[in-house]
Amino acid sequence: MQGNLTALLITAGIILAVVCIGFIAGSNKQSRKSVEEWSVGGRRFGGLLVWFLVGADLYTAYTFLGLTSTAFTSGSVAFFAIPYSVLAYFIAYFFLPKIWKVAKVHQLTTLADYARERFSSKLLSSLVAIVGVLMLIPYICLQLSGIQDTLQVAGTGFINVNAVVIISFILVALYTFFSGIKGPTYTAIIKDILVWVMMLFMVVSLPLIHFNGWTPMIDKLANEAPHMLTIPSDGPRGIAWFITASIVSAFALFMWAHAATGVFTANSADALRKNSMFLPLYNIVLILVIFLGFIAFLVLPDDINPRFALLYLIQSSYGGVTQGFAYSTIALASLIPCSIMAIGASNLFANNLYRDLINPRVSGQKLTIITRSMVFVVIGLALLFGMLFPAALVTLQLLGVSGMVQIFPAIVISLFWKNQTKEATIIGLLIGLAVTFTVYLTGATFGIYEGFWGLAANLLTVVLLNPFFVKNVKHNSVINYLFHTKKNVQKSA
Repeated sequence: MQGNLTALLITAGIILAVVCIGFIAGSNKQSRKSVEEWSVGGRRFGGLLVWFLVGADLYTAYTFLGLTSTAFTSGSVAFFAIPYSVLAYFIAYFFLPKIWKVAKVHQLTTLADYARERFSSKLLSSLVAIVGVLMLIPYICLQLSGIQDTLQVAGTGFINVNAVVIISFILVALYTFFSGIKGPTYTAIIKDILVWVMMLFMVVSLPLIHFNGWTPMIDKLANEAPHMLTIPSDGPRGIAWFITASIVSAFALFMWAHAATGVFTANSADALRKNSMFLPLYNIVLILVIFLGFIAFLVLPDDINPRFALLYLIQSSYGGVTQGFAYSTIALASLIPCSIMAIGASNLFANNLYRDLINPRVSGQKLTIITRSMVFVVIGLALLFGMLFPAALVTLQLLGVSGMVQIFPAIVISLFWKNQTKEATIIGLLIGLAVTFTVYLTGATFGIYEGFWGLAANLLTVVLLNPFFVKNVKHNSVINYLFHTKKNVQKSA
């Protein structure tokens, strides 16, 4: 299909304007004077800014394109995104404020920092960092894929898509290096407003354009493809997969480095409690996106590539101006999360691999420069990986969820279990990862999400082995803070 020049120009204009705003947001030198300022904004963001930021880094272009694609091919299985996110925020209400307080008092900026201080173990910290970085690279690649697909549909016949994608991500790397977390935070406001406006507009207008309303659309779907409205009772993506995928994804959501980065920017524990209550509002957008997949199934030819379902639906339904705003919304949903992910991955590498393992005496100023510079490495690796293995991105990201959930016992359970040992936790993490990848490679899932098997093995290992090492537990400042010192808890609340 030929692209639309008007749509392309509007998309490019909005992206460039947002990138410029990102540069301006970080123009104050304060935003890059230290790792804490650059990566978590000095922990000064109020509840509304955190809501926009966390919403921006969790609801990405992959969310919109991926869920539409899943609904287009598999129907109601796509609805697993709704219970998992609701469950994730319910769980987050109880542990995010607690880990934020620890991070605030002990000046921690990553989950790996917490693991190091909680267990007095650089080995565990390094394992958490390695898992975080490795699992995040394919996720960043998917953001690259999102903008690449958008520009391909919008700009066919007008631009060299790969060249424009590389330029776009270089610009994002530059403004992330320059502005730190402030850049994507303030641009996230624009992105989230566009997401709400465009998704609501499309979900109202598309049924009218193609079916004269919602009722005729649902009637046609029920008559022509009733299987799209039900979840299979068995098979590789049946009820068991739906339930276990929801549980694993919920546990994993705030284990991602970019999600933790957003959490640590908050100025209070109360801001995180409120966000846990109000972030589920984004599920309205998720429901709408899934229904857009149903519309695409009814409207588009059967032989199209499912990954382009939402983009082709936009292209076949609207004129150039509306296309431009829709495409720019999806493009920003790629670029802004990419920036936050790059900050999270860079922070893990610099703090928990370089400083903890290679150069413990590194100065704060040098560490800040290294952390910021790693943005170019992370985004460069994502670009390279995406070009070499484009077909593997979605599979690797789904496997990434199964990998990230394996740090859940080290991070969340340790907030509530005083005598949890580093030895049992390390062994459990390694066994969980081994079981997850073994199940994936052999295909022996038995209709269960891969990460569920790994997490079950992980938790069982920790519970069984912990009594053998409990005598080695030595209290430190984090353990004392979590379980003993009430005065500190009241002071930080």
